[in-house]
Amino acid sequence: MPHQSPQSRQTRQSQATATGAPAGCPAAAAAETAAATVPELFTWEFAADPYPAYAWLREHAPVHRTRLPSGVEAWLVTRYTEARQALADGRLSKNPVHHSESAHGKGKIGIPGERSANLMTHLLNIDPPDHTRLRRLVSKAFTPRRVAAFAPRVQELTDRLIDAMIAKQGSAGSGEADLIHEFAFPLPIYAICDLLGVPREDQDDFRDWAGMMIRHGQGPRGGVARSVKKMRGYLAELIHRKRETLAATAEPDEDLISALIRASDHGEHLTENEVAAMAFILLFAGFETTVNLIGNGLYALLRHPAQRELLQKSIAAGDMDLLSTGIEELLRYDGPVELATWRFATEELTLGGQRIAEGDPVLVVLAAADRDPARFDEPDVLDLTRRDNQHLGYGHGIHYCLGAPLARLEGQTALATLLTRLPDLRLAAEPDDLRWRGGLIMRGLRSLPVEFTPERL
Repeated sequence: MPHQSPQSRQTRQSQATATGAPAGCPAAAAAETAAATVPELFTWEFAADPYPAYAWLREHAPVHRTRLPSGVEAWLVTRYTEARQALADGRLSKNPVHHSESAHGKGKIGIPGERSANLMTHLLNIDPPDHTRLRRLVSKAFTPRRVAAFAPRVQELTDRLIDAMIAKQGSAGSGEADLIHEFAFPLPIYAICDLLGVPREDQDDFRDWAGMMIRHGQGPRGGVARSVKKMRGYLAELIHRKRETLAATAEPDEDLISALIRASDHGEHLTENEVAAMAFILLFAGFETTVNLIGNGLYALLRHPAQRELLQKSIAAGDMDLLSTGIEELLRYDGPVELATWRFATEELTLGGQRIAEGDPVLVVLAAADRDPARFDEPDVLDLTRRDNQHLGYGHGIHYCLGAPLARLEGQTALATLLTRLPDLRLAAEPDDLRWRGGLIMRGLRSLPVEFTPERL
């Protein structure tokens, strides 16, 4: 969560000597001078527009040690080359067990409550060979075919939410809505619940739990951990019921949880804890990234009317090629995941000229890497026609986001349908008045007020 206090003098001194140069030498003096001009990170002002600070870090300190708002010290990697290297480096573990105890911060990393709820055995927290086994099994259930077959349901949910926004306006000449709370948030929640096989009558509970998670400390103290515990209890019961169904019928359910239970490789199956952890992380990681993809993407289009008009004309003409490249550009330009999830050095290594000690946390700043001018032409320009766009928005290497195809499907469906059905959609607030949610990993708006002319249902 962003904070208002400047970095401590002790932290600045540790940054000044991050190169390892002895105090008093010219290199140390230069480092101290550079540290004195480091932009302030993790304030509310930074959250609104972090890109100037990231540009400074890319140029002057591409691998930069800093103290996070939680008090944990970590390395920030901001250049594309080093970011791509770090994402694929086997010496940087995803398992928090490798975090040095002195820097561990007593539970200040990861998802609150996931350890106590026994939900740690998911793809974001493990390394090969366990990661290889688990991903292979999960991939047997979460297939491209399953995602493609889900497209009509995503379209149905999208239309239903837009219908609700229009219907609430009554006979008013213009409509108003908060596109985050009324559209971008519920769409992926209901979609992933349907995909997992959560009964419709239970889905509002999931929406409440997810709402607490996405608030990133804005809700009651301990609210996220309590929501995680409730979700874990529900998933245990749901998995048990589906196991009984699988044992009793020759025609098993086709939902994702049932598929995870059935998945096997050389006679090996997922354990109940692994099924629960995977269902949990698909919901937790999958829904918020899509909320932010839709919200950030629409916000960018509303602030770039020429690009938005170009996309609308392409969709109206039945040409979906620009929609496909456009989603990739929106992921690059202001993507839903600002920093990749935690990594920990399993041995001493050098990255970007900096010595990373064993146990040190490393955070790859995807938002900075994806605006690196050494990799992207005019990186601060939104260009929906951009073709050379190997962005890192969904990661790189063995931990590349498994749910990326579903997020892309939801993002494309949401944008195309909104721009078609509400063609005069416009911001109903000044950009400076909008607020971004706190939190270290994700990047998303708290709300996105819009106006539109309602179509007749």
